[in-house]
Amino acid sequence: MKNKKVTSMFLSCALGFCVLFGYGSTSSAAETQQNTSTEEDNQDDSEASESTAQDDQEAAEQLLTDLKGTYQELWPVILADEYNQLWLDDSAAIVGDDNAEAAVEKMSSMVTGTVTGEEAVETYKDGNMAYDCDFLQDVDQFTFDGTTISGSDKDGKELFKHTYHYEGMEEIRGLYIYESDDADSGEFTYFCIAPDTMDTTWHIEFRYGSDLDALGQYDAGDYAYWLAAGISTDYTQEDIENCIQLFCTENLSEAE
Repeated sequence: MKNKKVTSMFLSCALGFCVLFGYGSTSSAAETQQNTSTEEDNQDDSEASESTAQDDQEAAEQLLTDLKGTYQELWPVILADEYNQLWLDDSAAIVGDDNAEAAVEKMSSMVTGTVTGEEAVETYKDGNMAYDCDFLQDVDQFTFDGTTISGSDKDGKELFKHTYHYEGMEEIRGLYIYESDDADSGEFTYFCIAPDTMDTTWHIEFRYGSDLDALGQYDAGDYAYWLAAGISTDYTQEDIENCIQLFCTENLSEAE
C-alpha cells in the first residue's frame, strides 16, 4: 500500500516591507509582484492541504462503514495446514518450484513473531526480526459497526465498546487514526487502521493502544514489532485464496 503523508501548511498574511514602504524604491513594483505571487502560491498550497485533509476524513469515515463486521486473527486461519499447498503453488508461480518452500517458510516466519515492545527490540537488535500479528489485550474478536468498535474474549465476553472519531493520519504506513469518544478507554483509546477491507485485500491490518506517539513507532516503544491482522469471521474459500495470492505477490515479486 502507498504511504500517505499529510503536511500542514500556513498561509502567509504579511507582505514585504517594500509593499508597505515602497514609495521611492525602484524595485518595489517587482518585489510587490513577487510577494503577491508567493502569497498566491501559499494560498493554493493551503487550499490543497485543506482539500487533502477533507478527503482523508471522508475516506476515514467511509473505511469504518466498509469494515462493518466481525474479525478474527488472520494468520492462524490462512497458515493452517490445509492451505499449505496454496502457498506453495502461488509462491512457485513467482520464484519457481525449487524456491517455493523456502519462500513460504520465510514469509510465514516474518508474521508469526511472539514478542512485542521493548522485549522485541532487544530480541531483534541483531536482525532477523518478525512481527507479532496477534490481537493483544486478550481480544479474540473485533466488531466494527459504524463508528462503534468493540472486542470480546474467547468466551464471548465483551471487553470494550466505544464510539470513535477520525483524528488524523499516521505518517509511516498511512493508517487512519481514530480516537475513542469515551474517557478512560485504556489500551483501546486509539485505533490506527490501514485502508484495507475484505472487498479489497481480503484482510485488515491495524494497531491500537493508549499512547498515540508509541503507536507511530514500529521498531521502538511499547508497540514495537506488532501489527494486528484480521479476517472476517464470515470468510469464504475465495477470500482465503485471494489473500494468500496477494501476500505472495506483494512479497515475492521482486525476487523474480
